[in-house]
Amino acid sequence: MNKLYKKSELWFALTWIICYVLGTSFTEKLSRIVGIEKIMTLPFLVALCVIALIWMKKNGLFQRYGLCKTDVEAKRFIYYVPLIALVSCNFWLGVSKNGSWGEFALYGACMLCVGFLEELIFRGFLFRAMEKDGVRSAIVVSSVTFGIGHIINLFNGSGAELLPNACQVVSAIAIGFLFVVIAYRGKTIVPCILAHQFINTSSFFANESALTDGLRIAHSLIICVIAVGYALILLKTLPKKE
Repeated sequence: MNKLYKKSELWFALTWIICYVLGTSFTEKLSRIVGIEKIMTLPFLVALCVIALIWMKKNGLFQRYGLCKTDVEAKRFIYYVPLIALVSCNFWLGVSKNGSWGEFALYGACMLCVGFLEELIFRGFLFRAMEKDGVRSAIVVSSVTFGIGHIINLFNGSGAELLPNACQVVSAIAIGFLFVVIAYRGKTIVPCILAHQFINTSSFFANESALTDGLRIAHSLIICVIAVGYALILLKTLPKKE
């Protein structure tokens, strides 16, 4: 892994993306064959988390990839109030328990890993690999690839439909934009990881039955307005990276 990293940080990031996407898709299918959702996916995700953490610790890369505290005061982030409003999105139309507590345990554990890995890969590995060649392009690529990556839900047997998936992709691009701004200007991905984990985990309790096509589109648009608006404010108010 060190050899690939030293040869090309960008290819290192792309390799992680490919392994994560293909590995997760494969283990999701295996879980369905076994008959227990996430049962094969969880060990795979935990293994990726452990490998990434051990490798970064060994090479002293926690700070480079934002696994550290920010030196920017919370009031400069408006005390994260817009972010808190954003992460509550799964509760805007009420609460519904979509499975047993055992299913939630597996799902929630997977989502904690997903939140960590996706932030590390897209706001850590990929963004830092591209940053030196242009911050703007790095922000765009990190945001768009993160959002487009959700298209795989149409093909991995998860049962996702076109409109919900399209809304998910658009929302993910907007949220990805906000997260990469926080990571770049705040020099940390920790708030992004926590927010991402909460959004993913709380989706287990989302009241999907209340979402008509119109409400789904409106829901996605509100997420985009909050995420993009907050990101633009932070770009104006947070100190530029030295």
